[in-house]
Amino acid sequence: MVNRTAGALALVLLVSACGGGGQSSATDKVLRIAMSSPGEEQIKVWKDVATQYEKTHPGAKVELNFQEDDLYQTIGLQNLLNGRQAPDIYFEWAGDRLRTRVKDGFAADISAQVTGGPLKGVIPDEAYKRTTVDGKTVMVPFAADVTNVLWYNTKILADAGVQPPKTFEELLTACDTLNAKGLTPIASGNKDLWAAGNWLSHLVSRVVGEQSYQDVLSGKTPMANPDWERALGYVAQLRDHKCVNSSANAANDNEGAQLFFQGKAAMHPIGSWLVSWALDEAPKLNFDYVNLPAMTGGAGDQDSVIGVVTGYVINAKSRKVKESAEFLALLNSPANAAAFVKAGTVPQAKAEGAEQVDARTTRLNELLADARTVVSPPDTGYDLKRADALYRALAAVLGGAKSPKEALAAAG
Repeated sequence: MVNRTAGALALVLLVSACGGGGQSSATDKVLRIAMSSPGEEQIKVWKDVATQYEKTHPGAKVELNFQEDDLYQTIGLQNLLNGRQAPDIYFEWAGDRLRTRVKDGFAADISAQVTGGPLKGVIPDEAYKRTTVDGKTVMVPFAADVTNVLWYNTKILADAGVQPPKTFEELLTACDTLNAKGLTPIASGNKDLWAAGNWLSHLVSRVVGEQSYQDVLSGKTPMANPDWERALGYVAQLRDHKCVNSSANAANDNEGAQLFFQGKAAMHPIGSWLVSWALDEAPKLNFDYVNLPAMTGGAGDQDSVIGVVTGYVINAKSRKVKESAEFLALLNSPANAAAFVKAGTVPQAKAEGAEQVDARTTRLNELLADARTVVSPPDTGYDLKRADALYRALAAVLGGAKSPKEALAAAG
């Protein structure tokens, strides 16, 4: 799962708070940090935190390595970890990816740093429950994101006499009503496959049940089976009712969002980052959200939430575990957490002036925290090849290129 910077050029940006870099050696004082690009506003905060750290650690330099999301998620981080100047700290998603980092020896056990070291009390204890592997804390949680809900334009729905849909049947009826009025019901930009893929994967989990979802995406059972064919049949219904813009598979995520921002579509399925994005680009837009509409008769939890916990891992091969923990403690200080809030994200750490957080963001955080069942997105919770196979199958059905049976057979 990637955020709205996914359409950017595959450019690696390497910066140091004080300029210049450093060579890896037993005595160097360069703290290397790698992550997918969080956007310009958050990069400013990162640079400021790096400067703060350097002022309190004489002789130290912080080197920040920002990579375009898709590059970082696929080969970028792996190459960095195996390189000569591997990062001391790196961004990661909780789930299968984090477990892989532990298995491959790239995630330090930071339990002692959390219970009695620099990180003690910085972040609420309950935030660590998804960053623990085999009883060891291996990641400092930074943010928790609901990766997909159904956002809607309150004025368009009200003017059309449509209520925010709570069931799949209500969603199809809403699509029919909006189409009859010449309006695009749902905007999606699925060129990179994850945007509609994330949304529709949640739908699949609601139909087949969480265990089948996990077994298939973990490679334990084949994707081509009757339950999954039934699930993708609902995607075909979305297509048949012309719920989604016909350009969905040719448009990128930004283009899909712009249709929503410009009032050209009534609804838009995407994650919690839409709030700060919309406030930036469409400040006059009145919008709200509902969770994924319930799939009547589905085997899964119909109140489930799809979401991720992201954070920062200290490299087990780093010679600067203590320094890394001190940097992450500084990063999550109340003042810096507040700066991140202002830059458009909501850290797990307590921020000064938390009242600045948008009410929709607060409700989304509560939705995730209170969820009985949290579904992991395929591309962060599971093997990327398996996730890509599902995303391609969903795109093929959504675009009318294949039937559910054909798409699943091709996915393997």
